[in-house]
Amino acid sequence: MKIIWVAFIFLFSAIQLLGQASLEAIDDIPSSLAATITADNLRAHLTVLASDEYEGRETGTEGNRKAAQYIASYFKLLDLPKIGDDDSYYQNVMFTWTKWEEASIEVNGEKFRHLWDFLSFPSRNGKIPMLQIDEVVFLGYGIDDANYSDYGKKNLKGKTIMIYKGEPMDKKGNSRVTGNTAPSEWTTNWKMKLKKAHEKGVKMVLFIENNLQKEISENRRFLVGAKMTLGEQTDPLTIYANSAYISTNIAKAIMGNQARKVIKARNKIKKKGKSKSVKISTDIKIIQTKNIKTLVGNNVLGFIEGSDPNLKDEVVIVTAHYDHLGKRGEDVYNGADDNGSGTSTVLEVTRALVGAKKQGQGPRRSILCMLVTGEEKGLLGSQFYAEHPIFPIANTVANVNVDMVGRVDKKYKDTPNYVYVIGSDRLSTELHDINENVNKKYTNLVLDYTYNEDDDPNRYYYRSDHYNFAEKGIPAIFYFNGTHADYHRTSDTIEKINFEKMAIIGKLVFHTAWQLANQDKRIEVDVEGRN
Repeated sequence: MKIIWVAFIFLFSAIQLLGQASLEAIDDIPSSLAATITADNLRAHLTVLASDEYEGRETGTEGNRKAAQYIASYFKLLDLPKIGDDDSYYQNVMFTWTKWEEASIEVNGEKFRHLWDFLSFPSRNGKIPMLQIDEVVFLGYGIDDANYSDYGKKNLKGKTIMIYKGEPMDKKGNSRVTGNTAPSEWTTNWKMKLKKAHEKGVKMVLFIENNLQKEISENRRFLVGAKMTLGEQTDPLTIYANSAYISTNIAKAIMGNQARKVIKARNKIKKKGKSKSVKISTDIKIIQTKNIKTLVGNNVLGFIEGSDPNLKDEVVIVTAHYDHLGKRGEDVYNGADDNGSGTSTVLEVTRALVGAKKQGQGPRRSILCMLVTGEEKGLLGSQFYAEHPIFPIANTVANVNVDMVGRVDKKYKDTPNYVYVIGSDRLSTELHDINENVNKKYTNLVLDYTYNEDDDPNRYYYRSDHYNFAEKGIPAIFYFNGTHADYHRTSDTIEKINFEKMAIIGKLVFHTAWQLANQDKRIEVDVEGRN
């Protein structure tokens, strides 16, 4: 605990100096307060949050609770009001924690490994102590649509089916379902096939995945360790058939000497758009057993009430997630950049805003500085707030989100004075203009919009907490430094953080939030079709 108290002593001194500034003649309140966001103050926070003592801050762990307590203690030090549950700084968030105890597949005596030969999502599957399968039905694509159906009048109750992902296409590249090049929901929504299989009484669905390693890589953070979902989880078996994504090696092992029949059936679908099933005799053992428990996490709330009686009911929300990946054995994923950097930045922005209020120059609109949990589990903390807001969604002006702002990526290794800006123009051109203008006036960062493009393959716009606000029609802006070799690794540690760069981005965050909170009219939502 010594490191925490050293940090708090240092920061308390900074708070005192900030209060003393009110005695000075200040021509530009925003600039004066933004100047208090310093590399040293940011380092003091991050030294605590990214320490081994906090064990990587994984949601539902003691390290995560320690981080929440640190943030709440800091808000108390700033004399912020308790607006959370049970007269606290917390909004309590209930999770269902699910982890595979064992997941294995054996085909004709050959054993296959989870997250190498196949993958299975705990949240989509019920418990299977042991599933013994002596027959698999190849069923094309597992689609049952008016324009194309693999099911027909087949009785598949209690059966295991093996299907391809996606949907059949004709020679011209048109979908057999939609009749054009656009994919149907059978491709874009994984739930469709599993719900249909459940309706038909199918016991198990095996998806043939041609690029399984890519699928595993993209979903690893949801599959390594525990999976979390909001609230008490419904048994997936009441909605979906059990499922697994299998490699082509497993598919070949299942088909054996009947592979030609499957290939012939697949080709018939492709050429004529007519489904043909194949019954395959085999010997498969599948084990999927889960450990399930209910946990409570916390969004931590730092509220600065607006000074204008006509505007204070409107709220600007500044966010960062404070959770990370936790521990794996003895290895600690400290998450200094992801997202200790964003958390530390928001804490300092909060302090600067409190300084304005203490000087009698507080923001006209209210500002909620909220550190959210469960981002690494699927943006869950921010999703919970968006669904159970402390302040009405209709009164929420904008969200300013900070996620990974402490490092420099390869593109800017020689010119670190930059930040990637994502989402600013997706719902409001005014939000984009505000950010551009305050940057030009105060911080002069290079604003890079590469990851804001609609066709960005990384899809970062959908991958941080701002998106849950954008889905509600709230203009949102996301500040980001890009990824690096230490992303989601144990090597994401504090000594690699560029605190000077962080401080400048912190100033930009402050100025943007300040403008949003103080201008006469709230920003307009004037863009459609880009969310």
